[in-house]
Amino acid sequence: MDSKKKTHQFKTEIQQLLNLIINSLYSNKEIFLRELISNSSDAIDRLRFKAQIEPDILGDDSEYKIKIKPDGIKKTLEISDNGIGMTEDEVMENIGTIAKSGTAAFIEAMEKVKDKTILTPELIGQFGVGFYSSFIVADKVTLITRAAGSDKALKWTSMGDGSYTIEEAAKDTRGTTIILDLKKKEKDEQDFTDEWTIRNIVKQHSDFVAYPIVMDVERDESIPDKELIKDKDGKPIGETTEKVIKEETLNSMKAIWAKDKNDITDKEHEEFYKHLSHDWNAPLANLHMKFEGTTEYSALLYVPSQAPFDLFMPESKHGIHLYCKRVFIMDDCKELIPEYFRFIKGVVDAPDLNLNVSREILQQDRLVRNIRRNLVKKLFDLFNDMEKEKYEKFYQEFGQILKIGIHTDHENRKKLSDLARYQTTKSDGKLISFKEYVDNMKPDQKEIYFITGDNVTALLNSPHLEKLKEKDFEVLLMADPVDEWVVQSLTEYDGKPLKSAEKGDLDIDKIDEKKKDEFTALFGFIKSKLEEKVKEVKASSRLKDSVSCLSGEAHDNSAYMEKILKASGQKTPKIKRVLELNMEHPVVIAIKGLFEKDRDNKALKDYSELLFDTAVISEGGKLENPSRFSKMIGDLMAESIISVSD
Repeated sequence: MDSKKKTHQFKTEIQQLLNLIINSLYSNKEIFLRELISNSSDAIDRLRFKAQIEPDILGDDSEYKIKIKPDGIKKTLEISDNGIGMTEDEVMENIGTIAKSGTAAFIEAMEKVKDKTILTPELIGQFGVGFYSSFIVADKVTLITRAAGSDKALKWTSMGDGSYTIEEAAKDTRGTTIILDLKKKEKDEQDFTDEWTIRNIVKQHSDFVAYPIVMDVERDESIPDKELIKDKDGKPIGETTEKVIKEETLNSMKAIWAKDKNDITDKEHEEFYKHLSHDWNAPLANLHMKFEGTTEYSALLYVPSQAPFDLFMPESKHGIHLYCKRVFIMDDCKELIPEYFRFIKGVVDAPDLNLNVSREILQQDRLVRNIRRNLVKKLFDLFNDMEKEKYEKFYQEFGQILKIGIHTDHENRKKLSDLARYQTTKSDGKLISFKEYVDNMKPDQKEIYFITGDNVTALLNSPHLEKLKEKDFEVLLMADPVDEWVVQSLTEYDGKPLKSAEKGDLDIDKIDEKKKDEFTALFGFIKSKLEEKVKEVKASSRLKDSVSCLSGEAHDNSAYMEKILKASGQKTPKIKRVLELNMEHPVVIAIKGLFEKDRDNKALKDYSELLFDTAVISEGGKLENPSRFSKMIGDLMAESIISVSD
């Protein structure tokens, strides 16, 4: 690159985010150091993995370490590592565009915080802007980095004022150094250049980091007796100690997953999880396992307490880190955990794995498949054994992604369906399981009824459910888009078929055939007027109070599925639906009377359109011509009011 300094402007939304960070205060400022140490640890992890394939990349520098250098006079703090470093493209990608897709989400979340002066650690961790927490304590941040295998170094500098500069720099060794020009310390605030402040922060938050976190400290050391200057009586003259600088390691570097689970405190679990996940919330639960036998491996898994903002984004990573004999192999290990458990964070250490293992080998590795099978089994056990309140909290965050597995994992479909929860027409807003639903079924009820849509309140009041409610049959209210795929795959539970409340015949009440015959001519007429919109007009087996509704054949897409497909831009063949009319409703009876009196009455076509539009609205659909519907309703109201007035 050109050796001259280049200035770049942050994007508008990134500057907004920086302003929030820089101008916001919270009581846990010290967390910035944990974030920078974690980034250094990640950089060394990546280098160690690369060195398995390219051992020469290490050169003479094979002792990994993270070094902290405070300067109380200059009021600076340096954090450096001899990890993989960054190229110019990587600096621009990783530092120049912070948080990527999370930036807008972060700002939106901040807007919801009542007190705008409080930037919670949870927000920083959730949206992946840990590096920029440095600006809470620093007026200026300088990053000097040299990529492994490169002979050029770069310097990135920003004062958080809307821009940053990049230029070539001098750096003799690979890795990254971050220099913080600290803000003036307010009264009673921590001094981040103080040795014991730094020691305490590292001990509390980063004691388990796998690499030495070192710092040069000044100590009094006794001068050897033979080197002391003594008087005539042999007594020392002057000081008997001297000031020496020693490099001390601040962390224990204990691999927490290798310890006995009974020896690990909740606090240790919390800090290790935060280090591993960059999530500043404590985990909801953990699972610590050691498997012994023909093959041995350890696993320490964590269930987050909050879903990350990017959970459903394509670039979202799996949370499992794979190690071999405590040597990092890879993060984002998709081979160890199914897609529907990708939110799980943790470590798997498998000593029998090949250190040079690639993703292609992993896919075929018998040990990896065995580990995956055991992890999945243990996670199912964990969720099934959770106390009700804790599980409900978990399900509110991750239920949607769990249900993806019902569609994609045939082998574990039953176990996943056991974990699913839904509101129902009788659950009073609470979530219930399929098992609870089946236990509550009426003696004469043979099927599990459900209805899909995007709004629970609308579903609860859907006209499709009127007869089911009259029979006191419970209906599952499925309001997640993924539920459409759930019901395609989960056709039965505990031997009871799942049946849509809006498709096919419900067969819960016999229709009066004699009365039905009386309406045959009218229904045929209405169908002829709605030929382009409906495939059939018939007497409803669903309606009790409403005048009309739309239903589909058992194999048709539901109205909600049609809506999802259209929203995603997919072209779908237009499927005509069935218009069901309530033969007991006064409006239908009145239209029948008008039809029998004067089949050529022009109002009959308008009434046919109104019956159809009313059915569309009742299921939350959009009208093709809402202004016409509005005018027709207005005209009918006017006629009714005039009639009453007369």
